[in-house]
Amino acid sequence: MTELLRIGELAAAAGVSTRTIDFYTSLGLIQPAERTGGGYRLYDQATVEVIATIRQLETSGMALSDIAADLTQAVSPADLAATVTRLDADLTALRTLAETAGPGAHSLVNALTVRAHTLITTAMELIVAMPDV
Repeated sequence: MTELLRIGELAAAAGVSTRTIDFYTSLGLIQPAERTGGGYRLYDQATVEVIATIRQLETSGMALSDIAADLTQAVSPADLAATVTRLDADLTALRTLAETAGPGAHSLVNALTVRAHTLITTAMELIVAMPDV
């Protein structure tokens, strides 16, 4: 059985404040594994990685409300495949637009493409690192 962490221990391990833990819990981003007889919340050690994921998504520009909605929403393999297929089609369309866009649009297309690349890279890193909780 893995050792459960009290809120202060979780906060220290994740590098955040206990208020952040409380806030993330209230949003449903993280959940206690169990409670003590006195009602204190205890968290699984994997929650440290979930918090790291949340913070990385925030840094990438996602709102906490969107993160909460996405982390709590069940997505079927078919839905995921359809989303990735749409992304691939969108990238193909963007490539075509970039090739035909005038010089004035090149900077904008480049900035947006860099941002999209950053998000895709972040997604791949998170998928590899995030525990299945």
